[in-house]
Amino acid sequence: MATNQLQIDIISDVMCPWCVIGYLRLQQALGQFNDLDVTLQWHPFELNPTMESQGQDLGEHIAEKYGSTPEQSQQNRQRLTQMGADLGFQFNFSNGSRIYNTLLAHQLLYWAAESGKQTELKLALFSSYFTEQKNPDDIEVLIAIASQVGLDAEEARAVLTDKRYEKAVKEEEQLWISRGIQAVPAMVFNQQYLVSGAQDPATFAELISKLTTQTV
Repeated sequence: MATNQLQIDIISDVMCPWCVIGYLRLQQALGQFNDLDVTLQWHPFELNPTMESQGQDLGEHIAEKYGSTPEQSQQNRQRLTQMGADLGFQFNFSNGSRIYNTLLAHQLLYWAAESGKQTELKLALFSSYFTEQKNPDDIEVLIAIASQVGLDAEEARAVLTDKRYEKAVKEEEQLWISRGIQAVPAMVFNQQYLVSGAQDPATFAELISKLTTQTV
């Protein structure tokens, strides 16, 4: 029997360019289906949980973590920039680009879910970091983004200052790691079907079609 209900859980980090690509491709796939009732929730994953607050030069970090040469790093940035442009998203990589700790950003996202603003905030965080090159570990930057999407600025400040959601975020991160998530983006459809990486829209559409017609 067909259903129009679809639950999608996305495990992601604000630092992950492929999470941007994956989400936008997913949206392209979802656009092929009419009257689909989608529940989407973002879940925390830190690519660099030990990163200091001042961050690190992106090229230096990529070289240390993945062994990429400057030439390879530049080629990857150019590829991501073009892929983003094709999807309507602007990546502005530069020689001054840095990578940051995202624990505070995940706490803000956890709180935003209570107001139904999580996806809006996530996309604003992506744009702030990748397009505007702002630091998502800066409380003032985060408060401004929260306000931008309609969240209360003073409450956002309180959430980030008293860290009331820090324990919950860390526990959720460990939960997904215990379930085998080691890289992002990771998308779980209807709590059963895992799709890893930024797949193309056709791959997403095929799975959605199967799920909504109950043929999986």
